[in-house]
Parts: sequence; structure tokens; C-alpha cells
Amino acid sequence: MLKVLIPKERAEGEARVAATPETVKRLVKEGLEVAIEQGAGEGSFLLDERYQAAGGRLITDLTAEWSTADAIFKVSPLGMSSALGKDEAALLKPGAVVISFLQPYRNLPMVKTLAAGKVTALAMELVPRITRAQSMDALSSQANIAGYKAVLLAASRLGKYFPMLMTAAGTIPSAKVVIMGAGVAGLQAVATAKRLGAVVWVSDVRPVVKEQVESLGGKFIDLPAQESGEGQGGYAKEMSKEFLARQQAIIKEHIASADAVITTALIPGKPAPRLLTAEMVQAMRPGSVVVDLAAEQGGNCELTVANQEVVQHRVTILGHTNLPSTMPHDASTLYARNVLELALLVFKGGKLALDLNDEIIKGVLLTHDGQITHGPTAAAVKAAP
Repeated sequence: MLKVLIPKERAEGEARVAATPETVKRLVKEGLEVAIEQGAGEGSFLLDERYQAAGGRLITDLTAEWSTADAIFKVSPLGMSSALGKDEAALLKPGAVVISFLQPYRNLPMVKTLAAGKVTALAMELVPRITRAQSMDALSSQANIAGYKAVLLAASRLGKYFPMLMTAAGTIPSAKVVIMGAGVAGLQAVATAKRLGAVVWVSDVRPVVKEQVESLGGKFIDLPAQESGEGQGGYAKEMSKEFLARQQAIIKEHIASADAVITTALIPGKPAPRLLTAEMVQAMRPGSVVVDLAAEQGGNCELTVANQEVVQHRVTILGHTNLPSTMPHDASTLYARNVLELALLVFKGGKLALDLNDEIIKGVLLTHDGQITHGPTAAAVKAAP
């Protein structure tokens, strides 16, 4: 019987867990032994007793379990572990399977260690955005939460109402919210801001999302049509400097009159595009708020500082890098289901059954049998000094 290990996440600020009692019960039903580190679910308000009731086995000695596990399900990328005292990737046994967010572009030494150790690594951020893989799309499930929470943060920091209010003392106009990027996070931000009563304007380099924005009640900011921003897999592609300059000129007047700006633009494997310059922030209303969801990849706003709340030109700029973890119960519930669906594709009848011809497996596979199987990551490792 193959053993799956669910460790407690130790990355700073990480409260999620890669399995819930619901998913543990299903994994056990599939013929897998599931070992859960004591306290792994506490940050998500999932107590040890519930894991035991679901058929999981609680463990306290992580070191012994780590080196013998057939599969490890995690949230954060592998790194130096305070519990193990060593590099997590280096301690995995040959042939072990890892399912986690791995951030391969930012962790090239980890990728090389996984390949050298003949570990089969499945990166959750590489799940292809195709219909059959929707139930495994952890990027989308977590971005949905981030978009929702970003609006709540903006509303809590803004010194005025979001909705229009008509009172005996007069009328308070609706807040104006500008959302930059209409992917999963951006569209959830549109829906949430509209529910709170704001007037919402949306900017995106992909004209195809205009209909989605308007269906949620947002107003689309039309941009120059000479260049399409449609990339692969539903993502935006990197735009030319000339296009970005034209984009900034068009949206500058919207930014200047905005009460809150939420930026969500990301490009896989590249720094976040710079959409909000210091000059644009300076032109914003005093007391307005910027929530930058791209802070982990350098930020869409020039003045963003990762994991800090700063005030520049009387504008509050929030650079939280892990908003899903601030809603750990639901974030873990969704992420664990994403991991489960991928695991059910990889493990059949309690055994590893890796179909290397499967489109999903080919997309998500980072390392296998001593090789870096993800082309862009392999190229990045080769090009690295």
C-alpha cells in the first residue's frame, strides 16, 4: 500500500493544508495509506480528530515519515525545513511523487535536486487550462479567493462607502473601483465590488474578456486594438513597451478619479507587468487604495512592497503575497479537492499509474525519472549560471 504524507506547512504566513478530512477519506477509499502530521490542519480549523475519523494516521516524527513516503502533498514549494533540518527535496526517496505548488521558475536549484533524486514532481501551477482539468485548476480556485479578499481589503482601508447612499444628510456617491486584469481574480473582484455597490471599471489587454466583464456589471476600458494580449491557456501574454505606454495613457484618467485600484495581471514565468507607475499613483485621490495581487512577482504597481502596507502620495498600497491563506478554511477545501482530482488521475487502485501520454500529466509533470520534463523550466535551468 502506497503511503501519502500530508505535512504541516511551515512557510511564513501559510495557513493552508493540502488535504482535508473529506479528501483523506477518498484517498483511503482508493487504497492509499494517508499519514498526516499532527497539527497540519489547525491553521485551517481542521482538527486532528477529524483526520483520524476519516481514516488518516496521525504522525509526530516527520523525519522518519518524509524519507519513506511514496507521495507527499503540499501547498508551498519545497525548501529548507525547520522540522527536518535539511532540504526537503534532497530527503525524498527515489521514485517518490510530489504534488504541490512548486514555483519552478523561481526555484531552479530545487528543480535540479528533484531531477537528480529521480523524484516525480507534479506542479499544481502547471495544470493545463482545458475543460477536463478544471477540477484540478488550483491557480483558478485560489485566484478566485484572492480576487474576493482584495475587494474586502480595499473596502476596509478606504475611508468612504462603496455603495451610493441616500440619507437625510444628503447623498453619498458610489465609490469608483478600477480593476486591472480580468482573469479569474479580476472577474471575482468585479463581482464582489459590484455586490458592495461600487462603480467598476476594468482594463485588460485581451478584448475577448469584455463580454465577461460587462456580464458582471463592470465597464470595460477599451484599449488600442493594434496588438492582442491573448496568450496561451487563458493567460495574457507579455506586451510591447509601446502598447503598455498607450495603455497607461488611456487608463490614467480612470486611475486619477478612482477610489480603489486592484491589479491582478500576471504572466507565467515572467515578472509582473508594470501597469501602475509612481506618477499615476501620485495623481490618485488622497485616501484612495491600491491592492496589488501581483506583489509576489514584483508587483503591477511601481510602489508596491511585497508583504507590506505602505502609504505613498497619501495613497495606501497593499502588497499581500498570499491572500488565499487569509481565508484558510475555504482555500484549503478547494485546493485539497484540486490535489485529490490530480491524485486520482495519477494513482489507480492504490498504485502509481502515470500515463505519460495523458495531456494533463504531460502539462503538469515537472520532473520524472531523472529528467526535467517541463520544457520552459528545462530551458531556464540550462540558461542559468
